[in-house]
Amino acid sequence: MATESARPDSDLIESAAAFARDVIRPNAAAWEQDRIAPRSAFEEAAARGLCGLMVPQDKGGLGLPVATLARIMEEVAAGDMGLAFGLVAHNTVAASIARNGSEELCQAHVPDLMSAKRIGALLLTEPKGGSDAAAIETAATEKDGGWILNGHKTWVSNGSHADLLSVFAQTDPAAGWRGIGGFLIDAKGPGVEPEPAYKLLGGHALGTNGFIFADAPVVPDGMLFAPGEGFKAAMGGFNVARINLAFMCCGMMRTALQEAVSFCQQRQAFGQKLADFQGLQWLLADVATELEAARQLADYAARRVDAGEDAVVAAAQAKKFAT
Repeated sequence: MATESARPDSDLIESAAAFARDVIRPNAAAWEQDRIAPRSAFEEAAARGLCGLMVPQDKGGLGLPVATLARIMEEVAAGDMGLAFGLVAHNTVAASIARNGSEELCQAHVPDLMSAKRIGALLLTEPKGGSDAAAIETAATEKDGGWILNGHKTWVSNGSHADLLSVFAQTDPAAGWRGIGGFLIDAKGPGVEPEPAYKLLGGHALGTNGFIFADAPVVPDGMLFAPGEGFKAAMGGFNVARINLAFMCCGMMRTALQEAVSFCQQRQAFGQKLADFQGLQWLLADVATELEAARQLADYAARRVDAGEDAVVAAAQAKKFAT
């Protein structure tokens, strides 16, 4: 990965654009029609250096700033939003282990995640909790020198084909958010019951499902976040997630605009191209303007995060406007 870490940002963005053009666009419709979460696409992404984007360079990754990460995801989402969202979740798990796990834990999991030999998933949402991390009920209990989990998680990105689960769980209900920690679980391990993939209106490449845990053992040394730190990590991750989502919407909007312009330039009506009708020109101009505004809001939020500045409002505004 050393050669990958030296690549300029523009090369990585172009690699993502090529990935969308050559791999995603030819297959996205079939993935959606057949409700497939394409594991092979993650392997293709890894071959292009797109599965270690947030892993620090000293751990073999690229250690990209949020502004570059989000631009890459804009390119991927221009091909398929579901796959882009899944790729973000996968990168987040890899980076979380690399930054917070022991050396042994990193060696055991990060290389396989960056090569997509294993797929990662992030588990926060619960049936009663939504995105309210403080309301987590999944319980983490110490047992035999380790931890076991019991509970139910929903809306898990990559869940239908995940190998490794990063789970936020409550160690002490009386402590509220201060009891929430982060744990790694083998998705194929004992006590882990994956639910069938959800039937959605779209975005089936995301492979969304739920998980039920019944005395599921945490992997050795698999506490990523101590009690209290798990809640902080979840809250901090919201800013980056919202910024990525805003950029992904820009990718989808850009593709839609390109398709619309192409159609209007080819379609004839009343003796002229649709593109020659002023009313349609106004509509397309409105879309182009809103696309640029959405991208500027998202870029502003990303640069605030990279600068270590408060980005809560900026990230929320970017997501709100872009979606």
